[in-house]
Amino acid sequence: MNLSRYMNESLIRLEMSTEIDPPQNGNSVDKWRAQAKELILEELVDLLDAGARIGNRTRLLTDFVNRERKASSALGHGVAVPHIRSLQAKDFMIGFARSSHGYDFGAPDDAPVHLFFVMAAPPYDDALYLKAFKALSELLHDASFREELMTLESPGEVIRAIRMRE
Repeated sequence: MNLSRYMNESLIRLEMSTEIDPPQNGNSVDKWRAQAKELILEELVDLLDAGARIGNRTRLLTDFVNRERKASSALGHGVAVPHIRSLQAKDFMIGFARSSHGYDFGAPDDAPVHLFFVMAAPPYDDALYLKAFKALSELLHDASFREELMTLESPGEVIRAIRMRE
């Protein structure tokens, strides 16, 4: 599948800027994690909003938060793929964001997440959405590809790296 077709340089952020404060005394760790995830998802929605066609940004964020509450989109090995089908997505889109320090995102291996691929699709686009999710998951299963993504220095290099492995 040609995943790079659904990406462009404006949908790529090589260093995330979300700052997560440590949990405060009296707050539960679960509540802190949920708030941290919401801040991370907000940055990912901002990325989609800057580079693609979306409807209401606030509703799209709510859709991502609600989806994440059902089950974590973290796959392990430092990777998460937040994904939804939403009326707020006007087209199928894939964004990429990287964090050198990593975030606690509820990964099954408890490792911090460094690589985020965010996907959104209109609700009627099931076949493309599922095919893209499967292809992306297969790419991210490769440790050398994950390592390469951590070292790339420009958005164009990210797109080329994906294109070379498709």
